[in-house]
Amino acid sequence: MLEAPTERRTDPRALRYIVDHLPPGTTIKRQLLIVNRTDQTRRVDVYPAAATLTDAAFRFGEGRAENELTSWVTLDERSVELGPWGETRVRATITVPPTASRGERYGVVWASTASTPRAGGEITQVHRVGVRMYLDIGPGGEPASDFSIGEVRPARSPEGEPSLTVQVTNTGGRAIDLTGAVALSDGPAGSQAGPFPVGQGVTLAPGASGQVIARLPATLPNGPWKAEVNLESGLVKRSITAQVTFPDAGQVGKRGSVVSRILSGWTVAAAVVGLLLVVGLAILARRSGRPRPPTSRPRERTSVGR
Repeated sequence: MLEAPTERRTDPRALRYIVDHLPPGTTIKRQLLIVNRTDQTRRVDVYPAAATLTDAAFRFGEGRAENELTSWVTLDERSVELGPWGETRVRATITVPPTASRGERYGVVWASTASTPRAGGEITQVHRVGVRMYLDIGPGGEPASDFSIGEVRPARSPEGEPSLTVQVTNTGGRAIDLTGAVALSDGPAGSQAGPFPVGQGVTLAPGASGQVIARLPATLPNGPWKAEVNLESGLVKRSITAQVTFPDAGQVGKRGSVVSRILSGWTVAAAVVGLLLVVGLAILARRSGRPRPPTSRPRERTSVGR
């Protein structure tokens, strides 16, 4: 990806993928860089293909599978010839029909090349890399992205490898790609460990739930530990701290007891607004219930004729 919308240039996802919110009837353009990292001349095919979000993963369609989004994509080059270590740029144009319905669509723009079969062989290997597309359609502003962290469950594999499984729910209106890490502290004799990255590849559609897993060293003591889980998707970051104890090999431990949660800026702002509203209503009620002072009646003047 060589381009991102101005308002998304601080969003790590928008620098890797085509992520946008568009009203029906809108057209956008994105420039992609294709690089040949071999010492041979390569023909590279460029094409859009379908994708879906199922089982907490971004799944690519077979071959050149199509969907509604792929029909909106045109490329200024469908095939390019690249010399050794050469590179070129391809522009993708996405035109959203005026009649497009509300909702998020998924797809990918592939750059694909086939290897030359070896002498006497009939097997051709196809190598492809792509840029994901997350395109939300609808009038008005973009739906907010958000997620919540739920249960934290320690376990050990039969081989003795400990892990932490963290339940996550997408509570926003856009798909999320989860990354992050787990750090351990307050362990035996005050020991610390980590941070350990969570496994990547977990993508959740709006309203969907899934799990991220952090793998830890087999030598890690059972604990107890204080586990700090930090997860993010783009600009959205959430954290939770839980007390956990790892079980023996081949077992699943008790879920961690939550020690603290770090509130999002939006949650804090909403809480402050709510508090101010309650205080304001209380002051208003106090003023309205206060007895009013008696009003002074004007004095009557009597004229007496002389």
